[in-house]
Amino acid sequence: MPARAAKSWPQRLFGRWWRRQSPARQDRYATLGPLVSVLLFLAAIISAFWYLRNEELEREQASVKRDTEIAQQQIRLRLIENQEQLVRIAREIGTRVIDQEEFLGQAASFTRERPEITALVWIGPNRARKASYSATTFLAETGAVPESADNPRPPEPEAAYDAARELRQPVYSRPFTDRHGTAVFQVHVPLIDRAAFAGSLVAEYSVESLVRYFVPAEVSNRHAIALLDASDRTLASTVTSMPGANSRRAQIVHDVPVAPAGNGLFLRGQGYRTSIGLISNTLFWMVAALSVLTVWMLLGTWRHMRRRLQMQSALVTETNFRRAMENSMLTGMRAMDMDGRITYVNPAFCAMTGFLESELIGRRPPFPYWPPDRFEENNRLLQQELQGRSPAGGIEVKVMRKDGSLFDSRMYVSPLIDPRGQQTGWMTSMTNITEAKRIRDQLSASHERFTTVLEGLDAAVSVLSVQQAELLFANRSYRLWFGADARGHALLAGSEPSPFENSEFGDTIESLGGLPTTELTEAGSDSREVFIEPLRKWFDVRTRYLQWTDGRLAQMLIATDISARRNAESLAANQAEKAQVTSRLVTMGEMASSVAHELNQPLTAITNYCNGMVSRVRNDQIGKDDLIAALEKTARQAQRAGQIIHRIRAFVKRSEPQRQPAQARDIVEDAVELAGIELRRRNVAISTYVAQRLPTLMVDPILIEQVVLNLVKNAAEAIDNAGLPPKRRNIELRVVPRHTPEEGGVIEFTVTDMGPGLKEEVIARMYEAFFSTKTDGLGIGLSLCRSIIESHRGRIKAQNLYNGDSVVGCRFSFTLPVDITRSDAESTSKTATPNPTAVS
Repeated sequence: MPARAAKSWPQRLFGRWWRRQSPARQDRYATLGPLVSVLLFLAAIISAFWYLRNEELEREQASVKRDTEIAQQQIRLRLIENQEQLVRIAREIGTRVIDQEEFLGQAASFTRERPEITALVWIGPNRARKASYSATTFLAETGAVPESADNPRPPEPEAAYDAARELRQPVYSRPFTDRHGTAVFQVHVPLIDRAAFAGSLVAEYSVESLVRYFVPAEVSNRHAIALLDASDRTLASTVTSMPGANSRRAQIVHDVPVAPAGNGLFLRGQGYRTSIGLISNTLFWMVAALSVLTVWMLLGTWRHMRRRLQMQSALVTETNFRRAMENSMLTGMRAMDMDGRITYVNPAFCAMTGFLESELIGRRPPFPYWPPDRFEENNRLLQQELQGRSPAGGIEVKVMRKDGSLFDSRMYVSPLIDPRGQQTGWMTSMTNITEAKRIRDQLSASHERFTTVLEGLDAAVSVLSVQQAELLFANRSYRLWFGADARGHALLAGSEPSPFENSEFGDTIESLGGLPTTELTEAGSDSREVFIEPLRKWFDVRTRYLQWTDGRLAQMLIATDISARRNAESLAANQAEKAQVTSRLVTMGEMASSVAHELNQPLTAITNYCNGMVSRVRNDQIGKDDLIAALEKTARQAQRAGQIIHRIRAFVKRSEPQRQPAQARDIVEDAVELAGIELRRRNVAISTYVAQRLPTLMVDPILIEQVVLNLVKNAAEAIDNAGLPPKRRNIELRVVPRHTPEEGGVIEFTVTDMGPGLKEEVIARMYEAFFSTKTDGLGIGLSLCRSIIESHRGRIKAQNLYNGDSVVGCRFSFTLPVDITRSDAESTSKTATPNPTAVS
């Protein structure tokens, strides 16, 4: 008995739930139940097929990964073994244990046992080939052979050679194709002779031989193994594709890097699925077809039942909709018959008047919501309504609530027509407009206040009709400056007022007369500074288009008097110019002792030459040729002194800043010539590096020369004040092109020294005016340099140079924008030539 009760408990629970459902819901559940069962069955079949297919794919992926890592391990062990032998040979060469003949013998023995190595080359420190051995008939590419049109030189060997020289450890080059079309890569082992770089030992690997000899046969029989470069280009593979045929993309791929090369070379294992896909399975399609047929039949039954339910509920839905619409309306609705008797009112009408529906239905005039003092007026309006002469815009009346309060309303009247087309009465809609009238009055007052504000503005505000060139509005400031004439608007806009009604532009504007002006406003808004000659004033003019109250397109101008600001900017520019001249004078003042020393040499020589000639002339001990030679030497020394004075005068003279075409090389040469006096006094050397074919700069050359001179002089002072040894008393000045996404094409000037560097707090404040780390400094040098560079739309920055955690120097750099493309920058950098200039 208990077992039977336990078995019937779910049935009783389900039966109770089923009986609580409506017949329509029971029909829906009865239709959807089989549909859900079929869909679950189809989902289970698809999941089973999908699981089996994924399991087979995972096994194949694991096999490809295992074979690829086996091949990687074989190649890795071989490369490490070869590298150890090459390091041993390089050590013997560096310590001069073997000479060139012994090297050739060891190279022959080494390559004979290692078929993957095609050549061994001994390169000296100047990249000259001292000895080489090739296992083939071709020589290895080392970068030592001059490049020509018929013999292009790949860049990879040179890059690997430079890296080995810098790192002092074996370096693998990137794979490349030699001149004979063979894919190879090299390992450069540096030769060290008494801690100095003495060249490198180069071993060239054949990529195809690595795959042929070191990929196990059992691995290549199962899967395709290929060696690829960093650009995903296949260099060698265990499977050769048919000529002219595109190889099919492998479905399973596993990539591993080729260590210890680390040069962009990686190993790729490829595999393919052997089983058919889910879509190609016949059993799957049979199950899917039967499931679709069952689903289609169930859907047809469900649609038939749904249409029947829709027809049954259509009448109820329409009735509920009508009732809900009437009850939710905020507009009061009142229906009258042809005799003026009220036949219908909605809840909104009752809520507005405060009367119940029973108190209004069947009532005749006068109605209870008529104010007692307006009976005659309301009766006249009612008779007008019954006669069908009510205005289309409605009538405004006073309505009294049941509590005696009044409110303003607007009534609209329309006839009631029965299905036979005969009029049976009138329908009146009533809207409470008390709040609307209040808002309208507030808007009118707000408009008056807004007009008062516009009249009190110091800026001139004017609105001009675009079509008729008619001045639609002008505030007090506009009338004070320009009167009531539209020509003042035209002066501010920069054009004469003219109507556009008959022009092509006028037709376009007219067609947009009824559309919003948001897009025209965004497109036409601008800000300009205009000088009005009759008033001798500068104005900041802002323009935008708007739609006037009558729909016409109009142009509004807001003109602000900025004459005082322009005068202040002009005064600030003059002060900045004076500051720049002062800075140059201060620089020359600081260099006065050096300049005096520099001028003393030619003047002393002139004095000695003159005294010698006077003494020899008095003693009749000088001939004509000797006298001419002495005078020529005296003239050359005088010219030298004059050139020094001319250069200083050209640098410190006051002139208006002028942008003109200038060459970076000329600016650098002039600045270095001026700085040479100070550098020689401080025993500091400078080397310059200026790229060739640099574009022309549109700058003020004197100002840029002032920046370069200031940076070079600061670097020399930092080196001299730190008391650095001679090997660190040098400055490097570089000028190269750059192309960055932020600035575009620029010319970069860099001043690098080997001094003590700058503190972090100094870097943060060094561009502040009157901030200086020198005891006798004014603190305006770097501030002026930054102002000069930013006025040329450039940037200036400073950074310390580090060797580990130690500061080994400082670098100042600034950029000047030019019209230069990325390709031009790269080609110019490659052809740049150094111009070392030592000053001590």
